[in-house]
Amino acid sequence: MSKSSSSRKKSPKSRSGNQKSGFWRFMLRAGALGLVLLAGWMVYLDAVVTSRFEGRRFEVPSRVYARPLELYDGASVSAGSLVRELELSGYRSGDGVRAGTYQRNGGRFVISTRGFLFPDGEEARRRLSLVVSGDRVSSFSVLAGPSAAIVRLEPARIGGIYPAHREDRVLVQLEEVPELLPLGLMAVEDRRFYDHFGVAPLSIARAMLANIKAGGIVQGGSTLTQQLVKNFFLSREQTLVRKGNEALMSILLELHYDKDDILETYLNEVYLGQAGTRSIHGFGLASQFYFGESLKDLAPHQLALLIGMVKGPSYYNPRRHPERATSRRNLVLDEMAEAGLLAEPELAKQKSRPLGVSAKPSFTENRYPAYIDLVHRHLARDYQQEDLQSEGLRIFTTLDPAVQHASETAVSKTLPKLANADELEAALVVTAKDTGEVLALVGGKDPQFAGFNRAVDAHRPMGSLIKPFVYLTALEQPDRYTLITPVKDQAFTLEFDDGRLWQPKNFDKEERGEVPLHLALSKSYNLPAVRVGLDIGIPNVQQTLRDFGVTTPISDYPSMLLGSVSLAPVDVAQLYQGLATGGFNTPLRTIREVTDADNEPLSRYNLKVDQVADPAAVHLVQYAMQETMQEGTGRSAYYTLPDQLTLAGKTGTTDDGRDAWFAGFSGDLLAVAWVGRDDNGPTVLTGASGALPVWSSMMSQIPQHGFSPVMPDGVQYHWVDAEAQALTGEGCANARLVPFITGSEPVMSTDCNGNIGRQIRSWFEGLFQ
Repeated sequence: MSKSSSSRKKSPKSRSGNQKSGFWRFMLRAGALGLVLLAGWMVYLDAVVTSRFEGRRFEVPSRVYARPLELYDGASVSAGSLVRELELSGYRSGDGVRAGTYQRNGGRFVISTRGFLFPDGEEARRRLSLVVSGDRVSSFSVLAGPSAAIVRLEPARIGGIYPAHREDRVLVQLEEVPELLPLGLMAVEDRRFYDHFGVAPLSIARAMLANIKAGGIVQGGSTLTQQLVKNFFLSREQTLVRKGNEALMSILLELHYDKDDILETYLNEVYLGQAGTRSIHGFGLASQFYFGESLKDLAPHQLALLIGMVKGPSYYNPRRHPERATSRRNLVLDEMAEAGLLAEPELAKQKSRPLGVSAKPSFTENRYPAYIDLVHRHLARDYQQEDLQSEGLRIFTTLDPAVQHASETAVSKTLPKLANADELEAALVVTAKDTGEVLALVGGKDPQFAGFNRAVDAHRPMGSLIKPFVYLTALEQPDRYTLITPVKDQAFTLEFDDGRLWQPKNFDKEERGEVPLHLALSKSYNLPAVRVGLDIGIPNVQQTLRDFGVTTPISDYPSMLLGSVSLAPVDVAQLYQGLATGGFNTPLRTIREVTDADNEPLSRYNLKVDQVADPAAVHLVQYAMQETMQEGTGRSAYYTLPDQLTLAGKTGTTDDGRDAWFAGFSGDLLAVAWVGRDDNGPTVLTGASGALPVWSSMMSQIPQHGFSPVMPDGVQYHWVDAEAQALTGEGCANARLVPFITGSEPVMSTDCNGNIGRQIRSWFEGLFQ
């Protein structure tokens, strides 16, 4: 081998040096690339952190409230209703001294209110004393707090409109929460919170050693910032990649925001339990969910329980696992004492106290799903769904918990007593007679079922409920029709252009010749209604229905005069609202006011009234509807209701009893009941035997006034003999006191010789005085 060739060969030592050099060059390049990638990833994570965290845009659901109960001397409320309403608002039986508690001794109550921020101002905290006797409040006084003649209780929260991810929270500000909460939280979860930069390496190392010794996870090393990042940005999967992202994002979060911002966000974000499909986030909502109290009113042992639940809300659920929860709470109290937050005597006192958790949550998913459904539909007229789900709006509704309870009870207890009850369903709508406020709504025999809402979506033929509007149309022509005008109760046949025949019949298949109009209505005869409707013209009846609020198509066939018009119970309530108010169309409403999360007003839904019919003619129809209750198809209501409660109403039944209806009103309430089958199958029920018992049961549970209509201008009462079509003396045979539109009363007069009849007073006499 030549000398030159041997010189080209490298020694092993030289080759080894080159390999090492190449390795380090690779490592430097890989490290540089890694740093570039890490920098890029940090830029991405920084964008994620700042875009999501900036402004803390929590999606806060809208909160829906019932109407507030007003207490004052003379207020109408029973002792049972008062207790139910207090408990609905999260009040607990106690000493009546602590806010949110009440004390009852028979009919005497002592109530310590929490106060509440209403749209028109703040209702202060007060301690009240009152007596409930005979469904009335007496001896009302304010024992502590600003004096007031009328006090509004905090309205019950009856539901919400939630984000798609079903998170719920009540936002709190750091300066508003009890000082012991953040201090106790840091004592247990992150003692060096104000000193670290997002991660605490020493805490992580201690946790790793403890877990290795225990052979499992017994201690965590995450800071509050890391916990917030995990809840706010990341999934719950346990991987090294996620833990790495958690650490990096924690550092970035602390670079951008100060500690108080991070702590406040943590207080509002932390997961603390589950309510059905809804997750409870933040200490503000958790305090209400577990204790029925505001966060600022919690005692140290209650705060300690909530802090302890951070570690495992399900495992330490105080309602399901009270022993675990108590042990965890006491451990937190010990940690607080070790951190100097509790003195030794106070520690012993707090550890000896019971958990103090309410028996059930102060509010559930949606207490009244059918009612909330109607509220949601009304809100959809003015608000976008995403705003309702995320902007924390406060929605103040017209729901009356006492009336709702009576309505649900009426349906659930009456329906099983009816024939073939298993096949039946029901709906009930109750409104305030004068204002059109929807006080209660039941969408089926299971009031908690959130599915098909029959009160709103079950469009069924209204049957004889249409007859008052047929006769109203006729009575608006006083030169042709009065309450004593004889109408024919005789069968007839109509032949249509295509050769088809229609032969209407009375329900009982009987015929009575001629009967006065008021009797035809109160007894709900079919044949006179069709004859009168055809005489005045179907288009005129259709227009009356539209004026009173019907928006669905109305058939041109004569069968519409017997109620072939299909309406939902809530639509029937709208229709009858005009009859109850004397001819004024009052749109039904479920919402009084809407505010934003800061209580700034957004919408106010005031009473709207539009006169759509002659009040004089409506007054005559009201008279006949009162007669229906006293002498006609609605008289069985008085098996349940007191005789002195004057009412007006109308039964309705469709072919084969497929739909049983009743619509009626007192001086305070209007209610519409429907009973039938979802498959539209036949039943053996009528309006009187199916719907009226439900209606009567509800009305019997509510203290109220009788219906005493105001006699409008242009109406006069006369004693008449309908058979003779003549004015008569008060004590004469067949004498009846009947209202007439002025000038339409009979011209002829008849008299009788005898005074025996003067001792008999029709129930109508003096009714309108």
